[in-house]
Amino acid sequence: MALKAEPHQAQPRHSELQHHLQLKRGDVGRYVLLPGDPGRCEKMAGYFDNPHLMACNREYKTYTGTLLGEKVSVTSTGIGCPSTAIAVEELVAIGADTFIRVGTSGGIQPGTHAGDIAIVSGSIRDEGTTLHYMPPEFPAVANIEVLEALIKGVQKLGFTYRVGISQSKDSFYGEIDPTRMPVASRLLDRWKAWVDGGAICSEMEAAAIFVIASILRVRAGGVMLMANSHDIPPQSEEEFGRAFDINRAIRTAIEALKIMIESDRSKQG
Repeated sequence: MALKAEPHQAQPRHSELQHHLQLKRGDVGRYVLLPGDPGRCEKMAGYFDNPHLMACNREYKTYTGTLLGEKVSVTSTGIGCPSTAIAVEELVAIGADTFIRVGTSGGIQPGTHAGDIAIVSGSIRDEGTTLHYMPPEFPAVANIEVLEALIKGVQKLGFTYRVGISQSKDSFYGEIDPTRMPVASRLLDRWKAWVDGGAICSEMEAAAIFVIASILRVRAGGVMLMANSHDIPPQSEEEFGRAFDINRAIRTAIEALKIMIESDRSKQG
């Protein structure tokens, strides 16, 4: 007679030191910025008051400080959805509940210039990680409060921006150099579909953040700095460097955090 499998019971992790992040409850604020690159964490923490390095392990580096008197953090996720999923899971386990992905991306829509901002409302799940969480029909969408705060933030700063859907992919070179891949025709056909469907940028993490945030009942959104779309003539390295300034995306995220902190306080009052 076959034995009936017992439902898996997840062990509580809220008070434990998280295995990958090497953080525990109290080490981070409820509001967390999520860059991919550990090298960008210190730059983002520079916008906080009294930032302190909390932990550094593998691709995960975390700083915590304050903003408007509220504890806030920045944790790098590494590249791609697998490592990003680990970061979000462990951050939620120790008390974080509001996330903004801050990173770089390739522009998809014609006429996109280096330095334009993408406010991501949802993501194409063109990756494998989220299939371990939800069936493919389940959408990867941003939280409306975070989305609205990001739009208000970028408008306040006056940056050129687009609001729309990103493509979250697993292969960086499959996007930027598809013709050398054995599945080139498939990649090119799908890219045309993303363009025709109105997707605004291509990146590697948003889908996991949005799907896991939905499952865990926390809030998440994303702001990306975009590179030129394919129809824009290449710039010199110096010109591109001036335009492609990550501080534009960081400042947008910081403004959004301030808006959300004030909004959350008004709800408590």
